[in-house]
Amino acid sequence: MPKKALITGITGQDGSYLAELLLEKGYEVHGLIRRASTFNTARINHLYQDPHDSYARMFLHYGDLTDGSRLVTLLEGIQPDEVYNLAAQSHVRVSFDEPEFTGLTTGLGTTRLLEALRMIGLPSRFYQASSSEMFGAAPPPQDENTIFYPRSPYGAAKVYAYWITRNYREAYGMFAVNGILFNHESPRRGETFVTRKIAMAAAAIAAGKQEKLFMGNLDAVRDWGYAREYVEGMWRMLQADEPTDYVLATGVPYTVRDFLGFCFDRVNLDWEKHVEFDERYLRPTEVDSLIGDAGKAERDLDWRAQVLAPDLAALMTDAEVTALR
Repeated sequence: MPKKALITGITGQDGSYLAELLLEKGYEVHGLIRRASTFNTARINHLYQDPHDSYARMFLHYGDLTDGSRLVTLLEGIQPDEVYNLAAQSHVRVSFDEPEFTGLTTGLGTTRLLEALRMIGLPSRFYQASSSEMFGAAPPPQDENTIFYPRSPYGAAKVYAYWITRNYREAYGMFAVNGILFNHESPRRGETFVTRKIAMAAAAIAAGKQEKLFMGNLDAVRDWGYAREYVEGMWRMLQADEPTDYVLATGVPYTVRDFLGFCFDRVNLDWEKHVEFDERYLRPTEVDSLIGDAGKAERDLDWRAQVLAPDLAALMTDAEVTALR
């Protein structure tokens, strides 16, 4: 029998790449999606198989991390070997506008999922999508032993989810791990996230379809990697002999200004002629510098990031140019 995996947030960037990876490895993949009046499955439509077909290996289920009873029902029915909790309100700037909702989903949603697994008694291995935003104002480089200092409701909610995952591991002997992933991007990134926003604007301005790009803080330093590589790291964490927490990162810092240069250079434009400042994109509390040290993952999991920000920016910009054509 193939292994079964349940992915919350399967319709997101990471969820779609993880579903691809697990299907390639022969898994039966189940995904949790929220009910809406419009379809939001664009990132996984190419993976869809009619569930009536005998060869179908991906199945979607309606549910929500705010509904604990539904999670219990689904887990009992699916009986997954592995659970990947990728669902969240994941936009940092939006978390300042919707702090309560962010805590309800990003923080308490993890508790509901862990408690459902505990109540049923399933021996599923559990992956929690933690975030470099938990480090916030802590000085770089940051690793698994760095003290958390979140600077947003999103970061604070992720800190709660991190510790509740560790608590269930230590209190109940669950195979539960935190993957502390630094910024990871791709052409499937949401359009309001800064890297995708920049790549889209560069392509649109080059094509004469847009005139200006409005940005906030250009001095923020980030450690940008490629999402397709990072989901491989997630999977490796759940194949380890013992559960523990890992940072995934490139270890190489770049500023938002650098990323602008990479994307606009790809279409032979000078970004300074097209970018204007808008204070609406500033956060009430900024995170100045996130640079990860993934040495533990390299030693234990044989995982190392290969794609760095310059190549990532080129890859993303090329995808936007192709989409416009």
